[in-house]
Amino acid sequence: MSPLRMLTVLLVLMVVVTLLTEEVEGVRRRRRRRRPRGKRVRVAGERGGRRIRHAASGKRAEFVRRQLRKARRRNQEGSLRLKDGRAEWEGNVQIFHESGWGNICDDEWDAREGDLVCKALGFPGLERVTHSGVYGHARERYWMDNMYCMGTERNLTQCKFDGWGIHDCEKDEAAGVVCKSHFTTTTQSPTLPPRDQPIITNKTVLTHAIEGKVKVRLLGGRMDTEGRVEVQLEGSEAWGLLCGDGWSMLEGMVACRQLGLGYAQGVVSTGFFGGNQSDIVISGIKCTGNEGRLEQCLHDAVGEVFCPDPNADGNIAGVTCINKMADLVPDHMELARSARLEDKQLFFLQCAMEENCLATSTAEVEKSGYGWHLDTRRLLRFTARILNQGDAPFRPFLPKQYWEWHACHMHYHSMETFAHYDIIDAEGNRVAEGHKASFCLEDNNCLPGVEPVYKCANFGDQGISPGCTDTYAYNIDCQWVDITDLKQGTYTLKVAVNPEFKVAEMSFDNNAAVCELIYGPSSAWVGNCSLGRP
Repeated sequence: MSPLRMLTVLLVLMVVVTLLTEEVEGVRRRRRRRRPRGKRVRVAGERGGRRIRHAASGKRAEFVRRQLRKARRRNQEGSLRLKDGRAEWEGNVQIFHESGWGNICDDEWDAREGDLVCKALGFPGLERVTHSGVYGHARERYWMDNMYCMGTERNLTQCKFDGWGIHDCEKDEAAGVVCKSHFTTTTQSPTLPPRDQPIITNKTVLTHAIEGKVKVRLLGGRMDTEGRVEVQLEGSEAWGLLCGDGWSMLEGMVACRQLGLGYAQGVVSTGFFGGNQSDIVISGIKCTGNEGRLEQCLHDAVGEVFCPDPNADGNIAGVTCINKMADLVPDHMELARSARLEDKQLFFLQCAMEENCLATSTAEVEKSGYGWHLDTRRLLRFTARILNQGDAPFRPFLPKQYWEWHACHMHYHSMETFAHYDIIDAEGNRVAEGHKASFCLEDNNCLPGVEPVYKCANFGDQGISPGCTDTYAYNIDCQWVDITDLKQGTYTLKVAVNPEFKVAEMSFDNNAAVCELIYGPSSAWVGNCSLGRP
């Protein structure tokens, strides 16, 4: 054999040996990885058998406990409960998220969300929803605000909302429900009230429960125009307090009017102005805002009353009065003149979808899969021109540092809900709806001699000066009602500004423009408009 051939054979043998060695080492490593960890201990009494015991260190036990806690929290995520009610089927709604319970704000809270809560808790259905912390102030943080459910969801977490922990709500804006009990007889459900208006039941006019007139005074404030509201009943020398449950701007307007102090600028339902919870003598005051005296309002009870105080800081009604006030009025003539129809594909309406400016059926179209963006929506567009005819500026409810930035539209929302747009049928049912967030409150046009003050450019101050108008033109995004699913016919179009009464005004009786709407195959007519209450 030649030396060259012998060298070739040796090289081949070396390669084969190397490959075999690597394969053996790989098998050994795989066996070691599959081998159970821990100490192998021979147990006495066993015939050659071995039992593996895992040495559980302190760190491993703590790791297991952490994992179990996380698993329990995951199981609770999205759970619901009712708090502070007089029975298990009523109370403020709370939802569990991350590491704790939180409340839900009553903005946009209506029957769809309430029915979802009751059925999720195992009750037959919804009796009614409650607003303004009927079962006491929010104990915990607010987890959800501006809920928007379609009614097909199985849990509130599947609905649209502003985001976990994002809200602009006070403690007295907790949302609640009264569910149907398993023990009640089946009766006809009451007709749903207009949007965002709580159902008032079992209340009577205060004059039916007392004799004579009620005296009113303010105490505990820094000035004579603010403080807790104290009342003195006829025939009594003692002064008592009003329960803060349901106490709102409407009730504050009546208190200031009775005292001759002008208009209500703000209201509180806490012990901010002092007072003792045990001195409360009237609960459940509910006014329309037009009454001249508090005894003309509705109430729950007089004397020894039930007034929940979950935070133990007092649930006492208070008010701040002021002589000058804003007063918004929508231009119903411009509304009728500018109304028109537009058909538009969803591809061009994606920002509007994020702000819930389209009908609920849009969400189902989006889930349908490929080509959803080509679906066409029919929009009833119109211009909303709002005049401030008062003698003070109209300013947003929240200070500037709490305004919300909307990346899609590239602007700030100073008020989450500035206007509601509703279409109502002959039976009084809402058949289409829309809403408008105030992304820019400014002085667009002013009367002669009035200088504009508010401009939105460069994160400027927002508001509407006395004698000026703020105009949302019909060609602006979300300045419409989605009527894609609406049948042809005659309806009522209602455009309401400041519908939740969060910002004080001289009067709320002129905040809504109510018009007749005739919807045909290819056109819409709006007319016969008048002013009314939201």
